[in-house]
Amino acid sequence: ATGSTPLGLYAELAKLCAEGKLSFAKCTTFNLDEYIGLDGTHDQSYRYFMNKNLFEKVDIRMEATHVPSGAVKSDEEAEQYDAEIKAAGGIDLQLLGIGNNGHIGFNEPDDHFSKGTHCVDLTESTIQANSRLFDSIDDVPRQAYTMGTQTIMYARMILVVANGEAKAQAVHDMCYGPVTPECPASILQLHTNCVVVADEAALSLCE
Repeated sequence: ATGSTPLGLYAELAKLCAEGKLSFAKCTTFNLDEYIGLDGTHDQSYRYFMNKNLFEKVDIRMEATHVPSGAVKSDEEAEQYDAEIKAAGGIDLQLLGIGNNGHIGFNEPDDHFSKGTHCVDLTESTIQANSRLFDSIDDVPRQAYTMGTQTIMYARMILVVANGEAKAQAVHDMCYGPVTPECPASILQLHTNCVVVADEAALSLCE
């Protein structure tokens, strides 16, 4: 996962690695998503984010890190990403954040749950939320690749992290609302090994 929510976690992982208490030498990673139209050197690309906030600070092999290429929109890119995940044996631990509208990855509210990696049109609320990271809202990409809901659900364990009052409704709907693609995160209720870690503000609507 990218965004502001996992930054503290990544900093702690880097600290533990530097202290010799944790190693990523045998890890393989697959990121959830990437903007279409940004290459990996762009400072708002998720490849750049992961390199600067985790990969370059731990002992992981860079060739073992995978982020969809957003440089060019291509159906083959999405299919290849799923093939690489399958070849690696699937996802052992899937780290997720949750959007204000209940999205996971960039799987936005819809009338159906997605399957494999695919291109999505970002909703206006997601564009608005991400615009704080760009010079102008006009600079925010309108499309992204995202790992599909089915791929996420195939993970052997899922860890969801959330913080802040703005996430409270989404966290409530994820945990207690109906299972519906209108709140993509709600499908996590059906996973057999999903853990939610959130602060009091994000849990304020949960009883």
